[in-house]
Amino acid sequence: MIFLGPSYALTVRHGADDPTVEAARRLADTPQMAELGPASVLHAVTDVIVDAYAQAAAQVRADLTDLERCVFSPARDDLTEQIYSLKREVVEFRDAVQPLVPVLHDFTTPGDAWPRQLVPYFRDVADHVTRTDIEVRALDDLLGSVLDAHLAKVSTWQNDDMRRISAWAAILAIPTMVAGIYGMNFADMPELSWRYGYPCALAVMALGAGLLYRAFRRNGWL
Repeated sequence: MIFLGPSYALTVRHGADDPTVEAARRLADTPQMAELGPASVLHAVTDVIVDAYAQAAAQVRADLTDLERCVFSPARDDLTEQIYSLKREVVEFRDAVQPLVPVLHDFTTPGDAWPRQLVPYFRDVADHVTRTDIEVRALDDLLGSVLDAHLAKVSTWQNDDMRRISAWAAILAIPTMVAGIYGMNFADMPELSWRYGYPCALAVMALGAGLLYRAFRRNGWL
C-alpha cells in the first residue's frame, strides 16, 4: 500500500518481497524523476511491481510449455496434479494482477495536483500491466485446454487397457472352455479313447487362441 501526501510517500509492505529497494535505486539513477515529488515514488514502486509480474508471467509460460510438451509426449504419465497445481498458481496470479488494471489506468489522467510529466510514464506502466493481465488470462485458458487434452488422453489410455484386457480374456476363453468341457469326467466324451485325443485338444486350444490373437492384433486391440 502507498499513501501519498504533498511532501511524503509512505509505503506499507506485507510479505518478504520489498519493491521499494529497487524503486529507490531507480529514482537514484534518474534524479529528474525524483524532483517531481511523491508521485514519482508511486510510479517507481508500481513500475517495479509490474515488471516483476511480467517476469513471473514469462516463467509461468515457460512452465506451461514444459508441461504441454509432457502432456503430448508418448509417455504415459499422469500429469493431472501438476496441471491443477499450475492452474491454481495462475488463478492466484490473475487475482493479483486484475485489480491493478483499473487503478493504474486512473493514474494516466492528469489531475490538479498530479505532475503532467509523469502521465506518459504511468501510461507505460498501465500498458505493461494490461499486457500482463491479457497474458495471464490467455495462460489460464490454455491451461484449461491442456487439462482437457490430458484427460482425453488418460481416457484413451483406459480404453486401450480395457480393450487389451477384453482381448486377452476372449483369447483365454477358448482353452478354458475346452478344458472345462473335458474336465467334466463324463464316460462318453469324444476322443477319450483315441491315442491322439489329448494332443488334438491342445491343438484346438492353440489354434483358436492363435486365430483370435491374430484378429485382435489386426484390429489394433493388442
